[in-house]
Amino acid sequence: MSILMGEADIYVHDGGMYQWDSAAPAAVAMAAGLHVSRLDGSPLEYNTPDTWLPDFFVCRPEYTDAILHAIWGRDPR
Repeated sequence: MSILMGEADIYVHDGGMYQWDSAAPAAVAMAAGLHVSRLDGSPLEYNTPDTWLPDFFVCRPEYTDAILHAIWGRDPR
């Protein structure tokens, strides 16, 4: 919610969670036009046999490339 309200630019979660823990926040963020992905830039995948989601981040779309570059030192896509 902090990103939606303009109080933060990025939310990073790298501690892992189950798919159902991220589904609603990710849906709200995507509906608001925010970028949502794994830390490697790949899309979140749901309804998979392994329900563990190791990481994800949410940010304003214009910050996506800079954040991925800061994490990886390059654009992983």
